[in-house]
Amino acid sequence: MEDLWIEKYRPKKLDEIIGQQVVVGRLKSYISQKNIPHLLFSGPPGTGKTTTAMALARELFGESWKENFLELNASDDRGIKMVRETIKEYSRIMPSNPLGFKILFLDEADYMTDEAQAALRRTMENFTKTTRFIISCNYSSKIIEPIQSRTAIFRFKGISGEDMVHALENILKKEGKEYEKTSLEVIAEMAYGDMRKAINILQVAATYSERITVNSIYEAAGTVHKEWALQVMNFALKGDISKAKALLEDAVIKQGISGQDIVEQFHRSLYDLTIAEDLKADILYYLGEIDFRISEGARELIQLESFLGYLYGKSIK
Repeated sequence: MEDLWIEKYRPKKLDEIIGQQVVVGRLKSYISQKNIPHLLFSGPPGTGKTTTAMALARELFGESWKENFLELNASDDRGIKMVRETIKEYSRIMPSNPLGFKILFLDEADYMTDEAQAALRRTMENFTKTTRFIISCNYSSKIIEPIQSRTAIFRFKGISGEDMVHALENILKKEGKEYEKTSLEVIAEMAYGDMRKAINILQVAATYSERITVNSIYEAAGTVHKEWALQVMNFALKGDISKAKALLEDAVIKQGISGQDIVEQFHRSLYDLTIAEDLKADILYYLGEIDFRISEGARELIQLESFLGYLYGKSIK
């Protein structure tokens, strides 16, 4: 069975981390001191927070890093019970390494209740000598202030398109796969800075296509082409609602493309329409309404067709 590429090509050292030079530079100063404070990693998914924590542990503890590193996911158990039992029990165990501390990595901590976070703060205070905490979250604003004030905060940014394309090229060269560079640029656009999502799309495309092309990427991602989205919106804006509706129903009903994926592609493509800027702003606002309604459980096709009706209304003004 083929390995998952996100694990196969996960960076092992801090110097291999992509697109987080500022974070890596600060962490390397801790490595040179053989000591770290409690850390808070904040940033979007797929930007290297977990990978960085593992690489940091590897460089601190060497071959024995797994014995001195525990990873927990707060979204699995977000209540105070996890803190009082799992975290507290691990924290009170004396480390056996020369540095005198071990690392507990708590992922998705912004899912924790305020009560659980308050208990975590007390545990961090009581067991600082034996355990250093690395807390990871998507939104630092959801972490209570007492924890933020006790940690060194590192903000991870989305991976740039250039860095992402370069990393994907390296993977394909190692795998011996042929590719169109344009296809990798399409992945970078789809991934919105999420390296994990980009690598997953690439691997899916590589499993059923000898050569990575733009078409194989769209098939792997299960979404519609950017040109399709532009065509649908242009038909509606020019008053040809029947053609726009036919294309939309083909994508949703026959191809099974999800409504939210179509909304995302409309959003990406909107900026390429040759229309006035104030009209783009109005459409963006309405598109956001559609996205919200679909996320709240409204029927996808009806909402998307209402978007076509909105565009048609703009065409006859």
